[in-house]
Amino acid sequence: MANLAKLEYVALDITGKNYLTWVLDTKIHLEAGNLGDTIREESCSSSQDRAKAMIFIRRHLDEVLKSEYLTVEDPLALLEALRSRYNHQITVILPKARYEWSHLRIQDFKSVAEYNSALFRITSQMKLCGDTITEEMLLEKTYNTFHANNVLLQRQYRARGYTEYNQLISVLLVAEQNNELLMKNHNS
Repeated sequence: MANLAKLEYVALDITGKNYLTWVLDTKIHLEAGNLGDTIREESCSSSQDRAKAMIFIRRHLDEVLKSEYLTVEDPLALLEALRSRYNHQITVILPKARYEWSHLRIQDFKSVAEYNSALFRITSQMKLCGDTITEEMLLEKTYNTFHANNVLLQRQYRARGYTEYNQLISVLLVAEQNNELLMKNHNS
């Protein structure tokens, strides 16, 4: 029978495709439950806390993985075994995310919101893999990928001196909404 307990986040898939987000979620939830010490080297956690951590981690594993790691009783040992098995995901995800980053252009999206969503999905993957994405990089990516017909607009936005990506994207969203309203008024 399926696991009847409600999961706090998605269980680790047997393929490991969600390993990076799974391990991050696991660490956060263990910390929130005062069990973070159970997955640290030279831990002084009690056997009861380690057992609670194991129960929690095992609840968030695919059924096949539970069977494969049935004899592992230490949460740190289990996470290390899973890391050695799935950490190669970084070598799969990072090049793909970098490729998507290099080909991301605001002009290719129908709306600013769609661009913003794609940008954050890509940068999240890059950050999970250890890349650093700065506010300046986000701003430059957006400025440099405006459509060629909007060079004047791009210069005006750049001249405003935004230091945070959220400031720029907010202004772009408002401008897009105002433009849509003007077009509706014009058409009616």
